[in-house]
Amino acid sequence: MADNNVTVVGNITRDPELRYTTGGRAVTSFGLAVNRRYQVNNEWQEQTSFFDVVAWAQLGENTAASLNKGARVIVSGRLEQRSWETQDGEKRSKIEIIADEIGPSLRWATAKVERTDRSGGDRTGAPAGGGSRPIENQPYGDEEPF
Repeated sequence: MADNNVTVVGNITRDPELRYTTGGRAVTSFGLAVNRRYQVNNEWQEQTSFFDVVAWAQLGENTAASLNKGARVIVSGRLEQRSWETQDGEKRSKIEIIADEIGPSLRWATAKVERTDRSGGDRTGAPAGGGSRPIENQPYGDEEPF
């Protein structure tokens, strides 16, 4: 069986957006820009790749509470292709990174780590402050894709 693991380091391009499925499961998504510098004929070239990252459950909640646009992060997860059809009948697809781990890059920054309480709180998955909106018409449904 082939492995599908990827680790990327980049900058968050939009604030992580925390939502909840109709079943109460947390899911956070954000954009990530990954830059690559290389030389061609003694001239520096730069290339940027953009990825959508999806984080489920506690990882998603912690990501939304901890990170903002511009933060440099390390994301480890798997690539997954998602396909759908638009209202006009056009077929679309995209490849996302489904995150297993997300952390701040400490190369040019510092971070304070605080452990979250895993045993207490509302176990329904509902937002603590009620500030996030439920997901509607999301291709993920209530479950993490695999």
